[in-house]
Amino acid sequence: MTSLKDLKLYTTSEHDCSYLAGRKARTLFVDPEFSIDKEFHTRLNEIGFRRSGAHLYRPHCEDCEQCIPCRIVVNEFKPGQRFRRILNKNNDLTVNPVASIATNEHFKLYEEYINERHNDGDMYPPSRQQYQSFLLTRRRDTLYLEIRHDEKLVGVMICDRLLNALSAVFTFYDPKLTKRSLGSFAILWQIEAAKRLKLSHLYLGYWIKDCKKMNYKSQFKPYELLHPGGWSRQ
Repeated sequence: MTSLKDLKLYTTSEHDCSYLAGRKARTLFVDPEFSIDKEFHTRLNEIGFRRSGAHLYRPHCEDCEQCIPCRIVVNEFKPGQRFRRILNKNNDLTVNPVASIATNEHFKLYEEYINERHNDGDMYPPSRQQYQSFLLTRRRDTLYLEIRHDEKLVGVMICDRLLNALSAVFTFYDPKLTKRSLGSFAILWQIEAAKRLKLSHLYLGYWIKDCKKMNYKSQFKPYELLHPGGWSRQ
């Protein structure tokens, strides 16, 4: 495996924070020309990097440490009553891998989701160019998973298969189906998939205490947060 010492890293200029209003942020990212195999990709996740399209990145803000990498310990996770209800409510759904999510059907669902759920963020307004760079740019170990009710597409999960974990890249779904709690269903499904694959963790990106949109991650216990001293159980 290539050593971390060989990495070329770049820092963005200061920009508006995507998660906390009124804050400024900087992002550290790996040179996109750098060759990264699955083993190295796994190591980068273990030290707090995430993937967005072709870029592997992590926050690099001078005066803020609120973006804390979060992962679920899948072998110890046991769904409580609320999560069991969500699973039962969605037992009429099917989840299947697909080679691509480049169709009009996929983009239309993504567009509806962003317009409804993320119209206050930097993904709004959605565009095909953004969709291409964010979700259609994939790694060899990327999985595209369709969620369907009968023949109707109701959700899409994108995750990366690492050596010892799954990394949830992004999930989008029909925003009208609020009673199904499809966001939670997608995480529950990926937890079970990781168990079946005998993997140890599901990476969920960053947990941010003061960002309500990120607080849902702490409901999936036990989970671990990455601090300067290493991963700690919550």
